[in-house]
Amino acid sequence: MDQSLRIILAQQDFFVGDVIGNTRKIIHSMGEAARQRANLIVFPELTLTSYPIDDLLWRPAIREQVERALMEVCQHTQDVAVVIGFPEWGEDNIVYNSAAFIYNQKIELIYRKQQLPNYAVFDEQRYFSPGDSVGVFQLNGTKVGISICEDIWFSQPAAKAKKAGAQLLVNMNASPYHREKSREREDAVMQRTQETGIPIVYVNLVGGQDELVFDGASFVIDEKGHCVCRLNPFEEILGVVDFKVSPESVVVDPDSCEVAAYTPDVETVYKALVLGVKDYIKKNGFTGAVIGLSGGIDSALTIAIAVDALGHQNVEAVMLPSRYTSNMSREDARALANRLDVEYREISIEKAFEAFLETLEQEFDGLAADVTEENIQARCRGVILMAISNKKGKIVLTTGNKSEMAMGYSTLYGDMAGGFNVLKDVPKTLVYQLSEFVNRDQEIIPRRIIDRPPSAELRPDQKDEDSLPPYTVLDDILERYVEQYQSVNTIIAAGFDAEIVRQVIRLLDRNEYKRRQAPPGVKITPVAFGKDRRYPITSGYSESNNMGDD
Repeated sequence: MDQSLRIILAQQDFFVGDVIGNTRKIIHSMGEAARQRANLIVFPELTLTSYPIDDLLWRPAIREQVERALMEVCQHTQDVAVVIGFPEWGEDNIVYNSAAFIYNQKIELIYRKQQLPNYAVFDEQRYFSPGDSVGVFQLNGTKVGISICEDIWFSQPAAKAKKAGAQLLVNMNASPYHREKSREREDAVMQRTQETGIPIVYVNLVGGQDELVFDGASFVIDEKGHCVCRLNPFEEILGVVDFKVSPESVVVDPDSCEVAAYTPDVETVYKALVLGVKDYIKKNGFTGAVIGLSGGIDSALTIAIAVDALGHQNVEAVMLPSRYTSNMSREDARALANRLDVEYREISIEKAFEAFLETLEQEFDGLAADVTEENIQARCRGVILMAISNKKGKIVLTTGNKSEMAMGYSTLYGDMAGGFNVLKDVPKTLVYQLSEFVNRDQEIIPRRIIDRPPSAELRPDQKDEDSLPPYTVLDDILERYVEQYQSVNTIIAAGFDAEIVRQVIRLLDRNEYKRRQAPPGVKITPVAFGKDRRYPITSGYSESNNMGDD
């Protein structure tokens, strides 16, 4: 007689380092799984500590809390089995990225991650040692194999589980989001099912952690390599999947689950930004956010994201006009704040700016006005916004985009002053696409903000393209150089003006020191400024003047 196996995919948001709180959440979810008559609930990678735990792993208290938490989880497995991730300390303080299969109040099996990523944002070889054993357990007539995240990108761990008798594989993940990552994951898992002929359950973490956002987007690939279940991204979900089990096969019951449609790319980016802002502010204990509205597109998009993340009642907008701020900017900023129903006020920086100029009058005697005076305006704004933040407990969200951060088109201790940069990894051309998405149902961001040429408004008639290439050109060059690792000569050979390419790369290299002092921001591209791209500040390396061949 055929049997059935019900598995819950626990696509949930856990808090790095909060072992006690994470354990409460795990036990609550196990209770819900038991009420749904599930046989097994599978959690994401390193569930107890969440991911990435970084150097918190070295704290003695973390080990004590994890070991107590495992025992507490054991006590709640009378009615449902669980696969849970945790750091495991072995002999000589060797640490493994491990998963435990727990049932009937006992740890029945421990599996240790074999493939430890050490690229991009991942530092697992700094913290963990690789395992080499196979993890296969039996539950309700089914032999189930375990693998962890990176293991599924290689053939060997799945093949070893199949050879050990696994009829089904569960893969636990803390796989961070970037554009198109969901399709890449599914393609990799489909390849494993084609190699092994067994279904694979892929459970991914959801939530924001510093610059990373985990999108969830958990799924199941059947034995034929088809996606038969996909959970909505960026949502906490306990997804249910039933399998029909016979001695010959384990087959997904198609009536037990749904396949969520792929979310369009721009909408997915927007949701990632919203979740990243929401979790960063909530998990760090801020009461809300304050944003300097300029009347420009970057601050307009930033505040729209903040309102969706936090609610309009928790967002404050401040327009900080100077002698160069146009009436158009003030009108558009006020209109945007009204449409979003956020607290709004104007605070002129003119007196502060004049006071600085007067204070520096002798120091600047005989020297022409230049970018120095522009930076003073930005720093006046930064001081005011940070004062509001200190007084009210609200975090300042900065508004610079990836294109500007690449070129150093920003002011240290000015528009870079704040706690979190929402658009840090968003190129300017994508800023426009996201703004159109905000306006998809009704005009939230005034049309004039989107259509007008971008300007910092720090001197008369200033426009970004006075000192930068057109953003369509700039963003293409930056994507090729930063994200695709193309050389300067390769980019020029693709048809870009050689002088512009070299100018862009010179500015990019020269402004590493600024980026190092910038606040964190949500990663949405394959290579973001930060952990993804660890370049030295002081370096003699240069491609911008290279005239040779590759």
